[in-house]
Formats: sequence, C-alpha cells, structure tokens
Amino acid sequence: MKNLRQQTIRFYLKHLARYKVLTAVSIFSIVMAISLSMVFPVIYKEFIDTIVEAEVVDDAVRTLLTLLAIMVGVDFANMMCWRALLYTMSVLETNVMRNILDECFEHLHRHSYNFFNNSFTGGLVKKMNRISYAFEGIFDIIIFEFIPIAIRTIIANGVLLYLSWKLGVPLLIWSVFFIVFSYFVTLYKIKHYDLKSVRADTKVTANLADTIMNNINIKLFANLNKETIKFKKVSEDWRKKKKASWFFGTHVETVQGVFALALNALLMFVAIKLWQQGEITVGDFVLVQFYLLELFRQLWHFGHNLQRLYERFADAEEMTKVLNTDWEIQDAPDAQKIKIVHGRVEFKNVRFSYEDGTGVIKGLSLKIKPSEKIALIGPSGGGKSTVTKLLLRLFDVGKGKILVDGHDISKVTQDSLRKQIALVPQDPILFHRTIIENIRYGRLGASDKEVMAAAKLARCHDFIKKFPKGYKTYVGERGVKLSGGERQRVAIARAILSNTKILILDEATSSLDSESEKLIQEALHNLMKNKTTFIIAHRLSTIVNMDRIIVLNDGKIVEEGTHTELIRQKNSLYERLWGLQVGGYLE
Repeated sequence: MKNLRQQTIRFYLKHLARYKVLTAVSIFSIVMAISLSMVFPVIYKEFIDTIVEAEVVDDAVRTLLTLLAIMVGVDFANMMCWRALLYTMSVLETNVMRNILDECFEHLHRHSYNFFNNSFTGGLVKKMNRISYAFEGIFDIIIFEFIPIAIRTIIANGVLLYLSWKLGVPLLIWSVFFIVFSYFVTLYKIKHYDLKSVRADTKVTANLADTIMNNINIKLFANLNKETIKFKKVSEDWRKKKKASWFFGTHVETVQGVFALALNALLMFVAIKLWQQGEITVGDFVLVQFYLLELFRQLWHFGHNLQRLYERFADAEEMTKVLNTDWEIQDAPDAQKIKIVHGRVEFKNVRFSYEDGTGVIKGLSLKIKPSEKIALIGPSGGGKSTVTKLLLRLFDVGKGKILVDGHDISKVTQDSLRKQIALVPQDPILFHRTIIENIRYGRLGASDKEVMAAAKLARCHDFIKKFPKGYKTYVGERGVKLSGGERQRVAIARAILSNTKILILDEATSSLDSESEKLIQEALHNLMKNKTTFIIAHRLSTIVNMDRIIVLNDGKIVEEGTHTELIRQKNSLYERLWGLQVGGYLE
C-alpha cells in the first residue's frame, strides 16, 4: 500500500513538473493570501488599542483612518492573491488532469488482449477516471487545507510567542499534540473502521449489480423474496460498519472538543492575568481570541481532511497498479515496421499454452503460400482460434517462430503487423459511431467514395441507404442497432477497405439466417480475392472449396488436404465430422 502511494505521488509530481511556474504561482498565491488574512486581527488589535487608549480624538481618528487605508490595501492584496490562485489552479489542474487521462488512455490500450480478457471494462473506465479526479482532490486538499493550516498555525504561534511566552508555549504544545493525535487516530480509523465500511459498501454494490444484470432470472424463477432477504443482510452489515465508523469519529471529535475548550479557557485565563499585570493590551486580548478561534476552526478539520486525502489516494492507487503493470506483449527494442507484399506465412515448430494450461499448441509447423486459402477446423479447444491469435501476435509463442514474408513477427512492430492483417470475427464489435466511420476504420485516409465502394462489395450499401441518415447513422454501443448479418457485412466492408494481403475469417457466417449468409458469402468471395486467407469454421459445408483444409486436434495437425482428399480417408477425423454434419443431416 505504501509503495503504491509513493508511486502515485511520483506519477503526479511527474505531471506537475511540466507546469513548474503554474505550481509555484499557486503555492505562492495561497501562502500570501493566508498570510495577509492573518494580518487583519493585528489591524483590529490596533483599532481597539487606538480607541481605548485615545487621549486626543483627532489624533486617534487620523490613526484609525491610516489603519483603515492599510486594511483596504491588505484586503485588496488578499483578494488579488485569491483571484490569482483560482485562475492559476483552473489552468494547472485541468492541464494536469488532461495529461493524466492521455497517458492512462495510451498506457491502458497498450496492454495485451489477455489483460482485457481478465479485466472488467467498467472497472477500467472507473479506475482511469478516478486517478484523474483524485489528483484534483489531493491537490485541492494540499493547497486549500494543509498549506493554510500550516501557515495559520505558524503565524498564530509566532504572534502569541511574541506577545508572551506564557501564551505561545501552551498553544505550540497543544498544536503539535493535536496534529499528531489527529494523524494517528485518523490512520487507526481508516484501518479498523473505514476499510471495513468500504468493503461492505463494495459488497452492496456487487450484489446490486449482480441482481440487476440477472433481473430476468429473478423474475423467471420467482426468487425476488430470496434475493431481497440476501440483499438486506448485506445492507445491514454495511449499516453496522458505517455506524461504527461514524460513532468512532464522533467520539474522537468529542475528545478534541474537550481539549480545545480546555486550552481556550486556559489561554484566556492567562491573557486576563497578563492584562491585569499590564503586560498585554485590550487589543492584544482580542487578538489572542481571534487567533485561537481561527486556529481551532482550522485544526478541527485536520483529521477529516487527512481522511479525505487517504481516500483520494485509494481512488488513484487502483489505476497506479495498472500503470505499473508491464505490458505483456512488447515490441523488441530494435523492432522494424513490416511491409507485407506477398502474404507468405510459416509456423516453425510453434509451442504455446495459456496461463491456465488450455489452448495448447504442440510443435505446430505449417507453410501457407501467398494467396492460398486454408481452413482451420477441428473439435472445440483444438487450437484453431489460438493459431490466428498467435499470427496477430495477441499472444507471444512459447517456443518456435512465426514468419510473415520471411520476417519473424516477434521482431517487427505490432501495429505494422496488425495493420496489414484483416480480421472478420464471428460477432463483430462496432464503435458507437456512424456507419461510415466504422467502415473507414479499416483505412482512416479513405475517401467517402472508397468507403461506399467497399460497402457495395460487402453487400451492405443497400441496407445502409434505407436508413434515414444513411451512412451517417449511428450504430449504437457495440453495433446493437444493426442486425447480426448487417454488423457482419459492415465488418467485411471494413476489411475490404483495409485491402490487406492476409485475411482471417473467424466463423464469419455462423449463427446467421440463410438469406444473410448468402449475401455474406458473396461479400466474402469479393474479400478473399488475391489474399492469403485463414478461415475458422465449424460448418464444413462453407469450406469445401478451400485450397487446403487443416484439421487440428489437441494443438496438433492431425490431417490436411483438400475436401476431396480428406473425405476419401476412411476413419479420418474430417470424414467423421463431415458425416456428423452433412451425412447425418441428409439421413
């Protein structure tokens, strides 16, 4: 936890260092503003002493007018310092928060495919937003709370020590004791009460989210009463822990209040005695009370502000973990951009397995010629999708090499490799943007005319024109406003527009109605021209015309050849799968 906090502080300081002048101006402005505000009690002291001790009214009036002019000048200077602070803080904090978001965005998206598979999307979004807003909270607490507390404490103690050590020493001892006491009590409260309350709050949120997402199940199985009872237990646990936290805070504030009252009474008693002895004036007496009330007001909230500071750090530290997690897939230091001209692919004794031991590839060796169309088939878990993920370098191989046009893909940049391999997945996910933007994502510099040409080849131009806004139609989050077949054709149009030499079709026609599949098959025929193509398919009827069919089982190639060659191999896995799908259906 401490190490994470130090990393968070270093991260924030790194961004603040880009704005040294603004940071310095902010600190200088608040120091001056608070220092000037502490001058007012001194001026009031002089006002009172002048009035009380006046012997000649006209002389007193002249002094009072001079003091009034000084007061106006100090007030104006104080106002200007606050204006300078607020304007500077507005520029500084928004710039830093933007830079934090920018760095987090880029760093987050450079994490691997596997990282996102193991993370909740909503959680990552929250973490990224929290670290930015946490900076605002932390910097505000330091500038508007802790620096003023420090300045007021120093000035108040200094002035009272100047007036009389009998006033200054007790206040100094009490101030140090109060700050140290508040610090350790706050840490104890956070550790023993607040963390338990936060965990209980998390359970309430998790239970609520789980039941909302599964609301249809609750209705279908008529289990609302059971879920309500379960939720009440969780919320009651939260109530008890929250109450304990608040009660402890109230107990501490009560103790602090007693100490403050005792100190106030003590110092006022000492002040009375000093006035009686002629060591201080009436104005000094008022000055002491001014400073005590201001100091009590500031220190009273010290523990609360310290707790807020720790809460903001806790918000930020979740994203700090992400920022300090190394990217799983990284470019080699001397990685060069690849230019795929032919589309020749070779797997050389490739071995791989996921962290949980699944998806094992066992010594895969395979050569694919330029523009060759191959199909990857086999039982679920046999390694079909894993092969294409390795080609895209979404994972690094354990052993062996993957070569594209003779280049080892581990030694080229990831972006240049992926930009030249088009993927049409089983369930394409579209951005919540317009259709034209989604298609153009395949080649950002493409003109509207080129986008529409790709859409026509993908057989999606006609349905797009039926929308009132045509190509300017927004598709909704993840493309939910389009049907499955429409999303698929938009994804194919995007792949056509990218015009890459290597193409991967991952179950591109599964789960579609016959009419949609016919349109998509036509679009795929246009897409595959002159491209090295990998097709992953469970429906064998869709891959009978491939140049070569690779049968994978348990991470190994068990059979390969054309459809005609494989169907003639008696007792082969391909023949058995074909019999189950086609022969069984015909029977």
